[in-house]
Amino acid sequence: MRFTAILAGAGLAVLLAGSPYALAGEARVSFVAPERFTDASLNGRRSVDANAPALRELAVHIGRLAQGGLPAGQTLDVEVTDVDLTGQIEPWRIQNPDLRVVTGATWPRIKLRYRLHEGDRTIRSGEELVSDPAFDMRPGRIQSGDRLFSEKAMLDDWFQQRFRAG
Repeated sequence: MRFTAILAGAGLAVLLAGSPYALAGEARVSFVAPERFTDASLNGRRSVDANAPALRELAVHIGRLAQGGLPAGQTLDVEVTDVDLTGQIEPWRIQNPDLRVVTGATWPRIKLRYRLHEGDRTIRSGEELVSDPAFDMRPGRIQSGDRLFSEKAMLDDWFQQRFRAG
């Protein structure tokens, strides 16, 4: 099963109208077989679909990166093939079965394929495992209150290295 979120559609365009991102690039994010992802749930559920809160939030984040970092007319297609969120759920914890336990060995990982294009011309493409073994060294991680802080910061770095370099 595949789910695609086009993130420069009418809803996001309305939100961004009047902002500096209004005339920027766009992203199309799809999740390939999310029910088989390693760990993409913010609660104790083992299996997720593409509408899982964590996946929706990651898709929106990639859309914002494209809106703020790509020139108008460029489109970034991203196919996410696996997600392993920071930490791990330990459902045997009776008091809080949805508690995500974070250790230095449970860093975030997202496997993806991407294609940046302008019209029919491919500018850059690739397939990679994006990971951040040093996620716990990022300033502001605990104070942010964002359950996906580490994943978003990792995607920020990936986007910066791939699409803003030069």
